[in-house]
Amino acid sequence: MGLIEDLRPGPVALDTQVFIYFIEEDKQFLPLVKPLFEAIDQATLLGATSGLTLMEVLVVPYRTGNFSLADRYESLLTRSRGLRFIDVDRPLLKTAAWVRAAFRLKPPDAIQVAAAMVAKCQAFLTNDRRIPSMPGLKVVQLKNYLPPTRITRS
Repeated sequence: MGLIEDLRPGPVALDTQVFIYFIEEDKQFLPLVKPLFEAIDQATLLGATSGLTLMEVLVVPYRTGNFSLADRYESLLTRSRGLRFIDVDRPLLKTAAWVRAAFRLKPPDAIQVAAAMVAKCQAFLTNDRRIPSMPGLKVVQLKNYLPPTRITRS
């Protein structure tokens, strides 16, 4: 089975790096995330992410003065059909505190997982091996869907 099939029926929460791979056209991960974002745009798979993702993706564009890249990120996160943007508010922070206490996650990871829970996601797509699967939320590692590398002998 492929990535999208494993994320169905959704919704799926997306960690920050998934957006970076897509917007910055990462050669290794773009073949995996482009069809994912197409499915979200067509609303055949619903997605969600937290407001923390916006903060995380804007750091480098702001640091380098690349405001057009910052605008692309903000537009993708806040105006995409099929993608729910979860604001960081008091209920989310309380859920994140519970997640952090129960699973000993770092604060940013706890906020991302809490957003997935608030959005009633069935899966959380990441490349962060520190995030464990938990009851009601399957953690899916994007790198597990990369094709096997071929070793050539000289």
